[in-house]
Amino acid sequence: MRFTELVEVYGKLEATTKRLEMRALLVGLIERLSIDELPEVLYLSQGLLRPEYEGIELGMADSLAAKSVALATGLPDPEVLAEARSSGDLGTTVERLLENRSSAGAGLTVAGVYQVLTKIARASGEGSQETKVQVLAELLHRCSPTEAKYAVRFVLGKLRLGVREMTILDALAVAFGGGTKEARAQIEAAFNVSSDLGLVAQALARSALEGLGEIHLTVGRPVRPMLAERSPDLADVLKRMEGRAALEYKYDGLRVQAHVPQDGPVKLFSRRLEDISAQFPELLVDLPKAIARRPAIVEGECVSIDPETDEIRPFQEISRRRGRKYDLERMQQEIPVCLFLFDLLLEGDRSQIDEPLPERRAHLAKLVRPTDRIRLAVQKVVENVDDAQAFFDQSIADGCEGVMAKSLDPGGTYHPGGRGFWWIKYKREYTQGLADSVDGVVVGAFHGKGRRGGKYGALLMAVYNPDQDRYESFCKVGSGFDDAALDALPKRLKPFEVDDRPEGVLTELTPDRWITPTLVLEVRGAELSLSPIHRAAVDLIRPGAGLALRFPRFTGRYREDKGPTDATTSQELVALYRSQVRQSSATTSAPE
Repeated sequence: MRFTELVEVYGKLEATTKRLEMRALLVGLIERLSIDELPEVLYLSQGLLRPEYEGIELGMADSLAAKSVALATGLPDPEVLAEARSSGDLGTTVERLLENRSSAGAGLTVAGVYQVLTKIARASGEGSQETKVQVLAELLHRCSPTEAKYAVRFVLGKLRLGVREMTILDALAVAFGGGTKEARAQIEAAFNVSSDLGLVAQALARSALEGLGEIHLTVGRPVRPMLAERSPDLADVLKRMEGRAALEYKYDGLRVQAHVPQDGPVKLFSRRLEDISAQFPELLVDLPKAIARRPAIVEGECVSIDPETDEIRPFQEISRRRGRKYDLERMQQEIPVCLFLFDLLLEGDRSQIDEPLPERRAHLAKLVRPTDRIRLAVQKVVENVDDAQAFFDQSIADGCEGVMAKSLDPGGTYHPGGRGFWWIKYKREYTQGLADSVDGVVVGAFHGKGRRGGKYGALLMAVYNPDQDRYESFCKVGSGFDDAALDALPKRLKPFEVDDRPEGVLTELTPDRWITPTLVLEVRGAELSLSPIHRAAVDLIRPGAGLALRFPRFTGRYREDKGPTDATTSQELVALYRSQVRQSSATTSAPE
């Protein structure tokens, strides 16, 4: 496929906000691609070069890309930067600067552009920045103005198409499965166990839906994690699980999916499927010793442990290990960790995800030879509220944040990427009414006033609506930020700032700066109320009204372990609201 054909589709995608129209455009694109072209085009359309879990980044900042534009246009760097500041988009800037070069780009293919972008990503070491600048400049020399716009946006990570995984899955279901619900479910299931849209698309192109049978759990390729619902009290938990459940300690740490091969290096993936292996070298050493049969894929929670008392340390300790590339030896001494394993996905050549929980747990117990750093999560089967409460109280005393209840029903298999009442989390915050935290996505920022002048003073927060694949605002939070957090906000948000409302963001507020949904923060508030301005769960409680969090406050916790689609959902917010209403009614009707 010629690159100009692809960017023509990108232009149409950028011009629409209608999901069905976007899907139709993607279906038309997919049907024009060869089997070999499918992965590259689908990755590029998400702003990626490879599946996200491989962590391949182009590593070009705005200033470096501007140098490439300057070389391609023959203009001085300051003039290019000034034009970019004026337009707010370096891609639009290069398109305008090259508008008289309509003959360029005739020979560019998608495969050729992909190879150039890969070369930029692989450049490393001394002189790598100069190499990146030069290679991009050479590509821009060959681009038409529109091609240059999208090439620059791609290297900056600001493609602005609004194309997300769920939309692509919908398009694949139409292109290869007639758009039926059954086809969509099969395709999503294959994606959930592979986390690779390119792989799924190629299997479909070769053998339609039957081709999905060739996609299996594979060590080194992360599985999208199973997620839990929440409940307001332990009685409700047991009622939903027909009076009997396995309770596990809910450790306040980092969820880790460990891939332990027969031979070769262990890989660790976060809840967001990021490769975090380098951050925990001690686990890479201990896991092969602790896992009796390999290959294996196991899941657990990584927490910081006091080496003298063996007590669990607060989440803030383990969070200091995230993203570390240097001083790892010192950090291992200062913040020792333990991985508490709670699930088994693959043992040897046999997938375990279709087995019920009791069987998975039994296999896990036989598989693991505990060490100081690798242990089994504490679990107990309970059949009444008193035993559940006693276990919950013990989990709090042992430094955990609550319990995870898991169904013992034969249908309680591992559901990759699924959320349901097979797993229910109950945290200590739930005992304090709506003091329960909400994990919100930043979608906008407001300039500060007075003492906060020159900084951001508040953030517009949203929850995720998976049914509509969009982000719905629920509060504007300005409390809870200390001076250091406020000073750091501009740098944190800078890579995600955009001039226009991001695709898929629903709100009646207009912030001073829009933020692409990426960063997840934990907030708390006094109560949920109906709102004509915020759009979280709009129309679900009352026509025209959404849900808003009153008196929101940032807890100080950045949920770097969560991607934007892992945030609290609109339906969870509805459940919290209804729980709040029930509690309020019970309090009001109770005799004094």
